[in-house]
Amino acid sequence: MGDKAQSHPGAAGRATAADHPASVRNVVLVGHSGSGKTTLVEALALTAGAVNRAGRVEDGGTVSDYDEIEHRQQRSVQLSLVPVEWDGFKINLLDTPGYADFVGELRAGLRAADAALFVVSASDGVDGSTRTVWEECAAVGMPRAIVITHLEAARADFEEMTRVCAETFGGDDPDAVLPLYLPQHGPQGPDGHAPVTGLAGLLSQKLFDYSSGERKESEPGEEQLPLIEEARNRLIEGIISESEDETLMDRYLGGEQIDVTTLIEDLERAVAHGVFFPVLAAAPAAEGARQGLGTAELLELITGGFPTPLERETPGVTTLDGKPRQVKPCDPNGPLVAEVVKTSSDPYVGRVSLVRLFSGTLRPDETVHVSGHGLADRGHEDHDVDERIGALSTPFGKQQRPVTHAVAGDLVSVAKLGRAETGDTLSAKDDPLLMEPWEMPDPLLPLAIHAHSKADEDKLSQGLSRLAAEDPTMRLEQNQDTHQVVLWCLGEAHADVALERLRSRYGVQVDVVPHRVSLRETFAARAAGRGRHVKQSGGHGQYAICEIEVEPLPGGSGIEFVDKVVGGSVPRQFIPSVEKGVRAQAAKGVAAGYPLVDVRITLLDGKAHSVDSSDAAFQTAGALALREAAADAKIHLLEPVAEVSVLVGDDYVGAVMSDLSGRRGRVLGTEQVGSGRTLVRAEVPEFEIGRYAVDLRSLSHGTARFSRAYARHEPMPPQVAERIREQAKEAS
Repeated sequence: MGDKAQSHPGAAGRATAADHPASVRNVVLVGHSGSGKTTLVEALALTAGAVNRAGRVEDGGTVSDYDEIEHRQQRSVQLSLVPVEWDGFKINLLDTPGYADFVGELRAGLRAADAALFVVSASDGVDGSTRTVWEECAAVGMPRAIVITHLEAARADFEEMTRVCAETFGGDDPDAVLPLYLPQHGPQGPDGHAPVTGLAGLLSQKLFDYSSGERKESEPGEEQLPLIEEARNRLIEGIISESEDETLMDRYLGGEQIDVTTLIEDLERAVAHGVFFPVLAAAPAAEGARQGLGTAELLELITGGFPTPLERETPGVTTLDGKPRQVKPCDPNGPLVAEVVKTSSDPYVGRVSLVRLFSGTLRPDETVHVSGHGLADRGHEDHDVDERIGALSTPFGKQQRPVTHAVAGDLVSVAKLGRAETGDTLSAKDDPLLMEPWEMPDPLLPLAIHAHSKADEDKLSQGLSRLAAEDPTMRLEQNQDTHQVVLWCLGEAHADVALERLRSRYGVQVDVVPHRVSLRETFAARAAGRGRHVKQSGGHGQYAICEIEVEPLPGGSGIEFVDKVVGGSVPRQFIPSVEKGVRAQAAKGVAAGYPLVDVRITLLDGKAHSVDSSDAAFQTAGALALREAAADAKIHLLEPVAEVSVLVGDDYVGAVMSDLSGRRGRVLGTEQVGSGRTLVRAEVPEFEIGRYAVDLRSLSHGTARFSRAYARHEPMPPQVAERIREQAKEAS
């Protein structure tokens, strides 16, 4: 940083190793889809010499977008790691998807990183989801910098976008978001657009020209100095205001020239502490060029200004029985504590786990303890197993480059951990530990599927379990009421990728079917029924008669069976048979095939035969009696109602409340939660929110999020219930 960047290319083709945490930088790239993150990663790798221009593209992809699905969809769908070497440092660049459906991959990247690089398109600006991630990083004090891309666009305006970033990200202190460099423009073309050809360093007051494809340093001309000076003074004041030397501002205001070295040291300290957020500019290298504009400056910022893993506190660690365990931050000689941040399957080596080490050192062929807890509600089983790891490697696109070890603070790929899933903890087998999980969004879009053929059915279970192991934002449900297999996803794109992976990676073809909601039935009023099961012809006879009364109960009461038989008209040994029969019929339903709930069924009378009565006969009679009672009674269909909480920007509150009302929802109230947001609480029938994850994103332009929880079942409106009954008749 401070314009002292020089190129120190790493050797392409070999693994970039780190022997101490101080030589590692873990940086996650954050930004909306299309902001240029993947292109920037490639440009940084090219500048660092980790990949050459002739070999950077494979099968139409890039270094980080190497998956076939990413080729087809033309966007990132998963977290990828691209390690590069610069000035003796190993930089782990974590490229994350920008599309909201893959926010789970973004959160994994945030967990693995120690600093964030926010990528903002000069032509598109800052979207709501990027703003939300910035606030999350601010809440935990993660150091951040901003890089503005797409400077070549006709509408690109670096100065205006810097102002927008200061307003958006600076909060109460916009002077904490300031540029370190100003773009320099070449001659205007026929379209009136003047391309960016270089950068002016504000601290060094040097020009860096990239127009030849190489970075060339020069002195600014007289006409350029005033523009540089104005921005430079503001930058110096912004740096000094965050300085730990309280005398520096008075000295500067008194006319003293502050040494550039002192300014750079204060700048690096303020960036590492997460109180100053420099803005830089970057563009990919032109055809035939070796360096992209601003990439050397970015690499210098990362190595000089971003913190080492030693400066990050280890997330909460406990023993397996929940007792807190203090672990020294990032000690290579400490106990092994590592976390699986990504799981993938390789057709040749099997499951591959991308691991962030928080403590200890990992070597090939060690036996480690794998702990996974807390995701049982998403179809993940708790597990504690010892496993022997295979080879260690550093991923680089499709390639895995072997390494001999990995130290605390680094990221490494581990082969052959057959039980490890994303979010699991790796620790020593004789000292098993568990790390607190990072926050993951709840999947709220249901996708009901069934196997396309018998051959697919045999492979479906294994394929689904592997999908769930790789992606903790996906929930697998075997619905006992509807007998459907349901994949809960974050959105349509997330669902598309899941289906594509089932097909291409695991060889399972599935059909998507309409998702069914778990309905119930109940009696609207008291009713009576008589069950008569009498057969005398052929072989042993069957004889059972019972009379029952059914009355509704409050919601949540279930099925209550009462025996009021007097005089032994139904022998005592057959009363449980009647109960068994009515309960079996209640489970099947009495009107539209949905379970009957919240009724009291009272056995009043009946008849038996000394020879022909039996357990089976009275079970049948009980079921017949319940069906007869239902035939003459009004039956309510009960639908599940969810309590929905929507966190939305104040500008969209009215639209959200109106939309919820249109879904037969009842708004319970609103609550201001600060930062221009409102929490809207409502109760909405689950029938109406099957696609709410998609619809809310469209309604709020991606700025809102919601949660849902089952509240109760309640009677469905008559016109809706009638439509459901008609559909049930057609299906039967």
